[in-house]
Amino acid sequence: MTTDLRVLRQDEWNGWYDSLLRAFGGVDESTEERELWNELTEFDRFLGVWDEGGCVGTAGAFRFRVTVPGGASVPAAGITMVTVAATHRRRGVLTSMMRRQLDDIRSWGEPLAVLTATEPAIYGRFGYGVGTFQVNAEIDTSRVHLSVPDGTDDVRLRYAAPADVLDACEKVYARLVPRRPGMLARQPGWERLALLDPPGERDGASALQCVVAERDGEITGYARYRTKLGWGVTGHDGNVTLNDLAALDPATEAALWRFLFGIDLMTTLTVRARPADDAWQHLVSDIRRCRPRPRDSLYVRLVDVGAALEARTYQAPVDVVFEVEDAFCPWNAGRWRLTGDAKGASCARTTDMADLVLSVRELGSAYLGGVSLTALAAAGRVRELRQGALAEAATAFGSAVAPWLPHGF
Repeated sequence: MTTDLRVLRQDEWNGWYDSLLRAFGGVDESTEERELWNELTEFDRFLGVWDEGGCVGTAGAFRFRVTVPGGASVPAAGITMVTVAATHRRRGVLTSMMRRQLDDIRSWGEPLAVLTATEPAIYGRFGYGVGTFQVNAEIDTSRVHLSVPDGTDDVRLRYAAPADVLDACEKVYARLVPRRPGMLARQPGWERLALLDPPGERDGASALQCVVAERDGEITGYARYRTKLGWGVTGHDGNVTLNDLAALDPATEAALWRFLFGIDLMTTLTVRARPADDAWQHLVSDIRRCRPRPRDSLYVRLVDVGAALEARTYQAPVDVVFEVEDAFCPWNAGRWRLTGDAKGASCARTTDMADLVLSVRELGSAYLGGVSLTALAAAGRVRELRQGALAEAATAFGSAVAPWLPHGF
């Protein structure tokens, strides 16, 4: 091969980004969106593959912190914008970028790598396992009703321009980050992603709208959404599409959902990328008419097994020896003894006999508490060598709340 893999330079970004867009269908983005991604690009952490002056491969690794069970915020590389030009398939371009990325992430001292997969079949061979799921739904608000908790009527809602209340909404979001595994602590600039609103991408819907919830003069939640008016033979048939909703307490959350269900002239509420255990599912009168659908979301890769397993806590005492298989990052391969509980954990190399055998991919899936080691064992992905070790580890790795990725990257 004559290709050249190297760190992206600022003066190469436009050509690099054009190559990225071509791989994702060739549809141009708005100037606003393109400029934001340019500003968010961390050039020393982004890679390009070049062939005779043209970009044929792209990959990046944002600097994130992700919440893990126990509430700690752990450094993680957010793998993003991975593409290979159709002219250069099956030449090792992707493998070379994955190899370089994981070596770099290890050198940066970041124990985790995370990504969202446009094509889920790609990343398992590089050690990524699906670690969180999301729920999408199409709710028939003309026939589904809500039963709300006490205190909901005490919540005051008001309309606000999304940009005017951005700082207050970010404070709400920041308070929620430690509560749920998988959530990202937003770095400066990332808050602007939620406000992108190019007219050409609204598909006939309204501009982005926002309501904020207040209790005792404090903003305790918000919802960002769009409406699209429609008419059928029986009358109005509009749609509300929820972009983002966050709330600090059950009454605030219920008040926001009740608002979305009750917008005039709307009969459907489209919900995307919500937590698997989202509260609205237990407020509705008829879950079947909501048509909830799960989907894979965040993929997790342990770059440093010992550091990653020590960074989280465990909801029950655990003392197990893992035999970890990791052909792509051989520094992880071998036996690790994990000892931990709700207060903390240690994980170190050991020569003791293994209790469980699994690959780093399964550890990534189980890491945030959203995928059970027992389920993985039932699929033949985890082997139990010591009786009782699987139940012990599966219970310990669980999470009281479902892990969730709040937005893409």
